[in-house]
Amino acid sequence: MAETIFSISEINEYVRMLLDSDPRLRRVWLRGEISNFTNHYKTGHFYFSLKDEQSALRAVMFRGNNSRLTFMPENGMRVLVCGDIRAYPRDGQTQIVVSEMQPDGAGSLALAFEQLRKKLESEGLFDESRKKPLVKFPRRIGIITSPTGAAIHDMIRITSRRYPLCELILFPALVQGSGAAASLCVGVEFFNSVDLVDEIIIGRGGGSIEDLWAFNDERLARTIAASRLPVISAVGHESDVTICDFVADYRAPTPSGAAEIAVPDKMELYAILGGMQTRLCRVTEHSLARAREALDRRAKHRLLTSPHLLFDERKMHLCLREERLNRLTEAALECARAHMGNRAAKLEALSPLAVLSRGYAMVSDTAGGTMQTSAAMLTVGQSVDLRFADGRATAEIKQINTDKS
Repeated sequence: MAETIFSISEINEYVRMLLDSDPRLRRVWLRGEISNFTNHYKTGHFYFSLKDEQSALRAVMFRGNNSRLTFMPENGMRVLVCGDIRAYPRDGQTQIVVSEMQPDGAGSLALAFEQLRKKLESEGLFDESRKKPLVKFPRRIGIITSPTGAAIHDMIRITSRRYPLCELILFPALVQGSGAAASLCVGVEFFNSVDLVDEIIIGRGGGSIEDLWAFNDERLARTIAASRLPVISAVGHESDVTICDFVADYRAPTPSGAAEIAVPDKMELYAILGGMQTRLCRVTEHSLARAREALDRRAKHRLLTSPHLLFDERKMHLCLREERLNRLTEAALECARAHMGNRAAKLEALSPLAVLSRGYAMVSDTAGGTMQTSAAMLTVGQSVDLRFADGRATAEIKQINTDKS
């Protein structure tokens, strides 16, 4: 019996079919260290190898999937990847087509954290200038956390003790594992879409860096940065630091600390109000004492004790004004008399009667009363009136002589 001879292509294609038909090789999770990493500058695809202590496996992550990563893979980084095991007949290579990747181990997580921190910081998401102030006396606070964790109970207890007037509204969210970051984003977006709360607290209790990794999500950081409401980050213990802490408006060391930051202390308010009441009473008493002193001084004023002095002063004032008015009137009359005397003297000098007193007479026609100022105006036999300084006379013209004659 002759043995069957296969071509290389047939064997490679058969291997591909075997791998594709095995459901156990779909969405396989692998742990390994990245080596030979290449970010293809034209296509944007990632090509690399995953290796452990004994073996290596080629891997590819296409641009559509790697664009969702919150970190940049590097050689030597330990990662967890999820993908499909495939074989390519052309070169007979088996590889994993990666759809998801996340850092594995504290070292890799720290590197991914630092990469995202530098990226967001360069974009200005951590700038103090964009931080929003907290409300001094909030009416309602939205809390985004797990409804079953210790964090929510601590915040309720502290808020009730410090400022019971404030109402807490819980948005139950996942705070760990797959889907946690998306759940936290939905909570921030919800409170920003409704006019329900004055500020937001987002966080959870302590845990490992893996447990807190949802709060290092890039989408969550950008959602918090875009919030119109002030956001307090309250993740883990005081030593735990997340990207959420950098981008939030305020960072609380713990969830309990967030409750203390978010609301005032009623005891401090009582002390402030008591101090204000004391100062107000002191100022009021001082003002009343000054008013009483002023009233006493006015009550002892001589016008109140001897009111007739007021009228005496008014009468004296009127007398002085009367005297001044008389002086002014007399001076005005004297001035008018002098002016009139000057005018009368001028009129007297110009009066024709003054001329008549020096021996002259005025001649007028008896019939018409016309002044005869020239000998040429007279006729022989004409009756004329003569006006002297001390009387009148009637005469008849007997003869007329002129200078020419």
